[in-house]
Amino acid sequence: MNAPLPKHLLPEIQQRETPAELLDALKARFPGRCSTALVVREQHGRDESSFAAPPPAAVVFAESTLDVADAVKLASQYSVPVIPFGVGTSLEGHLLAVQGGISIDVSRMNKVLAINAEDLTVTVQPGVTRKQLNEEIKSTGLFFPIDPGADATLGGMSATRASGTNAVRYGTMRENVLALEVVTASGEVIRTGTRAKKSSAGYDLTRLMVGSEGTLGVITEVTVRLYPLPEAISAAICSFPSVEAAVRTTIEVIQLGVPIARVELIDHNTVRMVNAHSKLGLREEPMLLMEFHGTPNSVKEQAELVQELASGHGGQAFEWASTPEERTRLWTARHNAYFAAIQSKPGCRAISTDTCVPISRLADCLLESVAEADASGISYFLVGHVGDGNFHFGYMIDPTRPEEREVAEGLNHKLVSRALALEGTCTGEHGVGLHKMDFLVTETGDGAVAMMRSIKRALDPKNIMNPGKIFSL
Repeated sequence: MNAPLPKHLLPEIQQRETPAELLDALKARFPGRCSTALVVREQHGRDESSFAAPPPAAVVFAESTLDVADAVKLASQYSVPVIPFGVGTSLEGHLLAVQGGISIDVSRMNKVLAINAEDLTVTVQPGVTRKQLNEEIKSTGLFFPIDPGADATLGGMSATRASGTNAVRYGTMRENVLALEVVTASGEVIRTGTRAKKSSAGYDLTRLMVGSEGTLGVITEVTVRLYPLPEAISAAICSFPSVEAAVRTTIEVIQLGVPIARVELIDHNTVRMVNAHSKLGLREEPMLLMEFHGTPNSVKEQAELVQELASGHGGQAFEWASTPEERTRLWTARHNAYFAAIQSKPGCRAISTDTCVPISRLADCLLESVAEADASGISYFLVGHVGDGNFHFGYMIDPTRPEEREVAEGLNHKLVSRALALEGTCTGEHGVGLHKMDFLVTETGDGAVAMMRSIKRALDPKNIMNPGKIFSL
């Protein structure tokens, strides 16, 4: 059971009528692939956020760029909203049909279109998931490193500018998307960027679309960078007497320029939940989960240096995981932290939030936020891609008790306000969606948001592309 939208988001609930003529036209154009069944609409009207909103009026299952273009053209004709849907893993209410409309499901557009191994690029349809992509290219000796945890689609990852556990070394979707094919609000198909590594030609429309959260167009093709598989990979875990000790170790590792591939913080609450969920026997103390990529000698040198730094902060029980099976076991447990937390408190919903701050301010931001969460009495979990200053809280609430949501939203407000005061951002990778619209104004200023509105109005004059997200018109 999801909770209603908070009061400050209620103005975004402006349900537009979806004319029967449009539904008839969609069913005629997409026989057997346009559903108005309640169960299908409800599935496409929710994500991993804790919010509830009415479902879309219909769901169109697209199988080609032409399908998407035709569906958007019909929606535009009737000024009806369009919400793109991949696999539904977003966390900030991106998929909610707050103003009604139709959901365009692109999960059937799941073909790898072109593997250009010699150029380290691949072009895919938007419904290809990151695990599917890596499975299909493994014979080339290359891999796609962006790993947000969930097996998200490349289209959704591009739309939300996702990153994840490998971002400290390989960057985010912003750095790794080279080109896009996009269906605009009028149903026109455009291409942005090329497979070339750089360009000085005109406005950077690729970067404009990456992170636009479906508010400017529907992504129908994505070209991304690939990377050679490392010669050697080794993972390690290290327990610490406190969150502060783990964070101080991370800061030193990054400031010394150690080219660590992954460094994840898991607090003691989350370790306990993960142990119960994944049947592990990890020490129930704050922990860093790390991974090193390179040659065998460089991996050994990196790991020894990090172990030495960790020891200086009380790090102990340094354990190695060198085989693929051991590494997969550890990272699967980390990626299941969200589900482990939800399972630990049956019936709860998680109000998830993330921020990112400059690495030198990480301890200041994180430790105060932990103290506030501990004092609140609310159950929570804490994980972080701390190598790039990004961390996530999940406040677990009973959706039938409004007072718990109020406490959790208060903690979120304090956390994000603190990150902004430390010259960070209101969201490192989840995106703005519904939940952080107010914070976007605080972070960027009225002038910048006004410019975003101008772009939105110019490219989507009828306001049909995922309306009510990022900012209010």
